[in-house]
Amino acid sequence: MIYVIRNSHEYGPYDESVVAGYVEQGILLAHDKARDAVTGREATVMELLKARGYHPQVSHKGSLGEQLRAIGSEFIFPRDDMARHHWLDDKRLLILAVVGLSLSVLMLLPIGGLLVFYAISLYFSVVWGLFFYVFFRSRQVNVKTTVSVFFLTQIAVFIIFSGLSHLNFFYFFTQLAFPLNIVGYVLGVGLTEEFVKMVPLLFLIRRAREPLLPQTLVYYGLMSGIAFGVFEGVEYQTTVNVQADYTTAFFLNVARLTSLPFLHALWCGICGYFVGFAHLYPRYRKSLYALALALPALLHGLYDSFAGVAYLVSLGVAFASVLLLMTYLSKSNSFRDKLRR
Repeated sequence: MIYVIRNSHEYGPYDESVVAGYVEQGILLAHDKARDAVTGREATVMELLKARGYHPQVSHKGSLGEQLRAIGSEFIFPRDDMARHHWLDDKRLLILAVVGLSLSVLMLLPIGGLLVFYAISLYFSVVWGLFFYVFFRSRQVNVKTTVSVFFLTQIAVFIIFSGLSHLNFFYFFTQLAFPLNIVGYVLGVGLTEEFVKMVPLLFLIRRAREPLLPQTLVYYGLMSGIAFGVFEGVEYQTTVNVQADYTTAFFLNVARLTSLPFLHALWCGICGYFVGFAHLYPRYRKSLYALALALPALLHGLYDSFAGVAYLVSLGVAFASVLLLMTYLSKSNSFRDKLRR
């Protein structure tokens, strides 16, 4: 006798011949869980049946054609259901289509040169953006503002890095040996790039029609950081990466398009957190705006300066950036209570 187990419930016991017949009819599956009623041994239905000399074979329900007719065309190609489906309202479908088909659509366009690099960078930014939209958006987030922040960052990047970045004296220190170059990477590269990513957040607050939650500014900060990654991805693919051998260039291209833009997003997300609180509690805005710029610049600068001499330290800085942002978000309520005093 055999007990059959499904969804943590036991059924039976059944005689072995009855169980074998159920398997042949497709009522029971060979890999269903089962228990020997005498010994208490648990195994699959097929294992217990074989131990008793049964070797049931599932019988086919007609020929291939008969099976297809039984399934019916409405299940193979559900044309009417597809026509009635409100696919524009199905976020999962839209996300799947964007992630899976964007590059295929771009292949139809006559693009070349820098536009190729920009299109690929933009694609990966959209993928990251969809990830952030799913996991970090608040009730105040909308797609129109998301797109605006993304392209505002693009404009700020191309204006500032067309020459204005050279006004920062501390860039000179990046040419010095470690550890003196930390000064350049923190006060030059870090401070300048994080300020660029911060500009759209300040613009967004100025145009806001309601108080924006810190989590909302974190989300838009993540988007601004990803937008900056598009610019940097194009810049490195056309300068640094083309000078490397094929294997190194391939790895750097993938890293610049996937992992490294994520770091830019993290640092700007931290910026957005403090900008959000500065907006809600203006009495503390001096310190909060200073933290919004200084902390990301410090993390950014330390990551860059250690990347060439001790990359494990850079990885530690990257992990600390993730941990900081998630901890900040978890402590939002207690931080809010502290600023209310």
